[in-house]
Amino acid sequence: MRVIAGDRKGMPLKAVSGTTTRPTTDKVKESLFNILGPFFNGGTVLDLFAGSGGLGIEAISRGMDKGIFIEKDGRAFQNLKENIQKCRYEEQTELYRNDAVRAMKALIKKEIQVDLIFLDPPYKKRAYYDLVEEIVSNNVISSSGTIVCEHDRDTDLPDNFLHFEKIREESYGSIIISFYRSVKEEGESIE
Repeated sequence: MRVIAGDRKGMPLKAVSGTTTRPTTDKVKESLFNILGPFFNGGTVLDLFAGSGGLGIEAISRGMDKGIFIEKDGRAFQNLKENIQKCRYEEQTELYRNDAVRAMKALIKKEIQVDLIFLDPPYKKRAYYDLVEEIVSNNVISSSGTIVCEHDRDTDLPDNFLHFEKIREESYGSIIISFYRSVKEEGESIE
C-alpha cells in the first residue's frame, strides 16, 4: 500500500495485518481518484472508517487542505497515526479513535463541514450506510461535495440519500464504489 500521486507520491503506508480492516488496493484507489479529479484545490476530506488512512492521506497528497480521520479499531488507529506522521501531515489532520456513529454526532455538534467523504464500513454492516442520510441532512457535506461509498456486491445502496444522488457506480471484482453528489448543485458531474 502506498500513496499513488501528489506531494507524497510513492510513500509506503503501513496496513493492518489480519482481517479487521480491508485496505483499498492501489489499483482501486488510483481508479477512484482518476474519477474524482484526480487533484484538488483545497478542501477538507473526512475518512469515516479510516483503517490505515490510505484514502484520506491520498486526498491530502492530491491537494486537500485538511483531513479528519475516524477509526475505532486500536491496531488500525495506531497504523493510521504512524502513516500520518510518516507523511508529515500532523498539522493538517485530526484523528479520532471512535465509533463512526459517535464521531458523526460530534462532527454535527461542532458544525463541521467537509468537501469529500469516504465511507468504507465493514462489509455486511449495512446500517452504517444510514449515516449518509445523517451526513446530508445535517450539512456535514458541502453542497458541492462528493460522498464515496465502498461496499460489496451484496449491499445495494439507494439511488439517493435525500438530495445527494448516485451519479456513478464502478465495479472492481467483488467491490463496488458508489459516488454521490448533490442534485441541488449546478456544476460538473463525474461521468
